[in-house]
This record gives sequence, C-alpha cells and structure tokens, in this order.
Amino acid sequence: VLAPIAVTHGAGALPLVAVMAGIIVVAAGILKLGRVVSFIPWPVIEGFTLGIGAIIFLQQVPSALGTEPGESRNALVAAIQSIPTVEWPAVAWALLAVAFVMAVMMLMPKIHPLIPGSIIAIIIVTVVVELTGAPLARIGDLPESLPAPTMPYFDFGLLQDLLAPAFAVAALAAIESLLSARVASGISDTGKYDGDRELFGQGLASIASGFFGGMPATGAIARTAVNIRSGARTRMAAIVHAAFLAGVVYLAADAVSSIPMVALAGVLMVTAINMVDFRVAKNVIRSSRSDAGIFALTALITISFDLVVAVGIGIAATAFFALRTLSRMSRVQREELPGPAQSGDDRIALIRVDGAMFFGVGDRILTTLEDIDKVSVVIIRLSQLQFMDSSGARVLAELVSVLERRGITVLVKGIQARHQRLAQRGGIIPSLRHRNHLLTTMSDAIAHARSHIERERALAEADEAGAAT
Repeated sequence: VLAPIAVTHGAGALPLVAVMAGIIVVAAGILKLGRVVSFIPWPVIEGFTLGIGAIIFLQQVPSALGTEPGESRNALVAAIQSIPTVEWPAVAWALLAVAFVMAVMMLMPKIHPLIPGSIIAIIIVTVVVELTGAPLARIGDLPESLPAPTMPYFDFGLLQDLLAPAFAVAALAAIESLLSARVASGISDTGKYDGDRELFGQGLASIASGFFGGMPATGAIARTAVNIRSGARTRMAAIVHAAFLAGVVYLAADAVSSIPMVALAGVLMVTAINMVDFRVAKNVIRSSRSDAGIFALTALITISFDLVVAVGIGIAATAFFALRTLSRMSRVQREELPGPAQSGDDRIALIRVDGAMFFGVGDRILTTLEDIDKVSVVIIRLSQLQFMDSSGARVLAELVSVLERRGITVLVKGIQARHQRLAQRGGIIPSLRHRNHLLTTMSDAIAHARSHIERERALAEADEAGAAT
C-alpha cells in the first residue's frame, strides 16, 4: 500500500500519510468502531490474510533473485518484471542464502521454540557473505541516531492527493490491528481485548511515527503470534521490542548495514508463509462453495488490486450469498382452510408467508400470488413472518392493491406487533378495503372470508331472480 504512494509522491509523503491515517484511526476509536472486525466474515478474513501473505512473499522475489523490483505497483507484476534484469551469476548465491535462511527459520522452532531462528540465520548468512565476498546487495548505511520530531511537509494540494491513500492506509491499519488483537486474544490467556482502545492507541502511534519521519503504525498478525508464543503477556513486550530496535540504531548500525538483502528476503518469505494457516484455509474451502468462492475472490483481489477493495468486495459477496440463502428460506404457499370444509371454501385462498419478507423475495411472492385465480377472497397469513423490511412491506401493499383491483377481497391475518408500524407506513394496511380486514386470529379471518362468500352468493341469487322476472 505504501510503495505506490512513495513512487507517486516520493518517500517524503509517507510521514504525512502516517499522520493523516493516524488521525482517521483515532477518530474511528472515538466513534466506537472497534467492533468492525466482528462484522468481517470468516472467509473474507482468511482470504485477506492469504492475499497479504502472497503480496509479502512476491515483494521479496526481486531481493531473493538479487535484482531490483519492476516498475509496476502490483507485487505480482513487479516480481515478473524483475526477472529479465537478473544477473544470473549472482542468482545461485542469492537463492542459496534465501534457502538457508528459510530452512533455519523452519527447523529452529522444532529444536526449541524460544530460539530466534531468524536472527541466527541472518547472522550466519551475513558472516558467510562477508568471508566469501559474495556479490550480494547489503542493507547499506543506516542512521546512527533517532530523528528529531518535525512537522511533515504538506500543502493543501498534497493533502487532497493523499486523502484517499490515507483512508486506504487507515482502513488497512485498523483491520490489521484489530485482527492482530483478536489473534492475540485467541491464543493467549490475557482475556478479551478492547477494540476501541486498540484503534485509539494505534492511531496515536501512527501520528507520533509521522512526526518522527516514520511510516504508519499497525499491529502485525505474524509478529503478534510469535511474540505471544515466545512468552509475551503484557505491554512490556512491545516496550522491550522498541528498546531493542533503538539499541540497534545506536550500537549496531554498522553491523546491521552489512546484512545481505537476501537474508531479509528469506525472513520475510517465511513470515509470509507463516501468516497463512493452511489447515484453516482448507476448512474454509471445504465448508461450502460460496465460502470457497468468497475466500478465493478476496485473496485474488487482494493480490491483484487493493487490500481495502478486496475486503469490501469480499463483504459484498458474502452479503449477496447470505441474502440468497435467506430468500430461499422464505416460503409462500397456499394452504387448505383448517377445520371442516364448507360450501364456498373453494373460493377462499389461504396464503402463508414464512421466513423473511424483504427486497430479495418480493418479485417471487408477487409472481406466486398474482397467479391466484377463481377465488373471491385471499387470506394472507403473516403470523409466521420473522422479518420484514420496507421493500417487503411495499411489495405486500402492491399485491393487496393488485388483488383488490381484480375484485378479490384481501384479508391480512396476524401482523406481529413489531411489524405494525412498518405495515402502516409501507402501505399494507392503507391498501386494505376496510380496516376490519386486518384480523388477529385464524378463526376470525376464516369467518370473515366466509361471510364475504355468503354475501357474494346472496347477491348472485338476487341477480338471477331479478333476471328471471
């Protein structure tokens, strides 16, 4: 996310983005948006995580090959573009170093979980490269002191240009931080986390980072998990982490500047692989076709386009499938009148509506009920309706109007108290011919319907008698 900003506006824009994104994240915490992660579906989270892992892995491919990344902002395309510029004599050294780092990082936890495999691998690779003089790029010069706080450069034109990227960075930072907090809560015994406080703290950290010339701050799922598995239980772990990095700047800048880029590439590749729980991903794929599709779609969009867009599309796809399932659970069926049959009952249609009455099922219900023929009275039974929105109410109101225009009397039975106001405002009750066509019990509805049939029969007999005379 930050790389395209640096390419377009320069690295000097990153501190300003950090401050802007931090302000947005702080506002999200104040507005109590910390629970937003609970509304992100499971397949979307797993697809998002897989996509991030793939991006991190792909971003290291140029370093692993000992070359520069391509010009594209897309990690996959940039990795492919870097291949033609590879200096093949150095590739063997680069790949060997990466393979060694990855092997050490994967094997060390099996020997002892507290042994930092990444640090050991980096030290060994650095020493070997220094002794052999292998033609591999190094990190290069590092600052030997911490920067003084300064106000990031900005002008109003730049602020406008960076507003959309800042929102994207803020959304990604917030989601990543909340996911990290949820992971930490799930694998530790520290209890529940406060999402709002997490956002507020992460936002302040980004603002502070920007004033020191740094990048936006966010929680990291992989490092959080490693931290907890290494014994971390309190905030002191983060403080020790920061103090250690400060010590590196002041005491070991020269040594760190000699670290080969391929060693860091190997570390990040393993980190990217460890971000993805392949067992969980397999469970998502096997759970249902819709979940598998959402998982794959989110991962592909994350890799191909944008992280925030991927989450949005993943949530939209999940909502679509959820609404489709909900609409399939909704039923509209014609039932027989309960009790002993009477003459004229064939002129009465009892229609039962179950499940949900919302915009997703309106057309299907209209089609079903408009096909009713050769009846004089329709009883619409709504007592088993679990949910109704304004679109559903409008569909029912339209249905009542259509049937009434066809000369069919409509009775509505059993509107629940929670749906009364919506039925009034949505037009269901006003569409009825009379207010007394709204009934509460089935026996009253059937009796009222039969009275209409009797009245219709009496009028027909009177017309026949008049015609005979």
